[in-house]
Amino acid sequence: MKAVFLDYKSLDKNDLDFSALEAAFDELTLFPSTDSAQVLERVQHVDVIISNKVLVDAATIQQCPNLKLILISATGTNNIDLIQAREQNVVVCNCQGYGTSAVAQHTLALMLALATSLLKYDRAVKQGEWNKASQFCLLDFPIIELEGKTLGIVGYGELGRAVAKLAEAFGMKILVGSLPNRPSDASRIPFADLLPQADFLTLHCPLTDDTRDLIDAQAFDAMKPTAFLINCARGGIVNEQALADALRQGKIAGAATDVLTVEPPKNGNVLLADDIPNLIITPHSAWGSVDARQRIVQQMIDNAAAFKAGQPIRQVN
Repeated sequence: MKAVFLDYKSLDKNDLDFSALEAAFDELTLFPSTDSAQVLERVQHVDVIISNKVLVDAATIQQCPNLKLILISATGTNNIDLIQAREQNVVVCNCQGYGTSAVAQHTLALMLALATSLLKYDRAVKQGEWNKASQFCLLDFPIIELEGKTLGIVGYGELGRAVAKLAEAFGMKILVGSLPNRPSDASRIPFADLLPQADFLTLHCPLTDDTRDLIDAQAFDAMKPTAFLINCARGGIVNEQALADALRQGKIAGAATDVLTVEPPKNGNVLLADDIPNLIITPHSAWGSVDARQRIVQQMIDNAAAFKAGQPIRQVN
């Protein structure tokens, strides 16, 4: 089979091994990136398209008579027209669960950074504050322990459970909140009941019509003023203006987010203002360990092999 990878540099930072992926096809052409004007020319005569974020729309698929398989080097499928692919009997497979360990680890790292005022102490040392101290240590910023604190989790799939397992190792109490418009049960409490109980609230749910702006001004009003918010899910789940206001007004103690509503924030973002206290922002990097990215490569190899064997796995259309 002849294959093309339209945007391999979205995965590879010169630290991945693509040799086994190349061996999975008769011919594989790797393009660092592909803009919209180049897509058709590069895919029109291939059997397999690999794409991370490059749009492969219905018109493009219609003009690919040899196309049999589309491999998405990510979980999200919004860049592929799944309906057109199905109409042309083109199998579409994605990657799943590759970043669970990385994102769970990042979530705990953000929690710990907030709990220990880690960035504040680092900044103080680099600004010479320790040099001027009258005693052996600096204790200028609050430090709290995770042990005994309540972690509220919204989104209790594979990732939420992985975070809970790590948090339990720190002695935290776990409460799982039910998503809006979903029933509560013995293992999950209503979202409204979760908010005032959580010392840390971490989000691991998908962005849907039900979860968009889930954490809004009303939610911040219901949280403890000592609570911390962690978002390693999607930017739209938290209303960004409401978060900025809540931090400025001291409605919560701090927050950390790995995601924004628009990424990258080329036109700015309300959360990038320099007067927002105790906010940590990382650039959607939680998933990006070399291990996780190499798992994506391996899953694509497995997806291709399963397709050749007539038993597709991780098929999404």
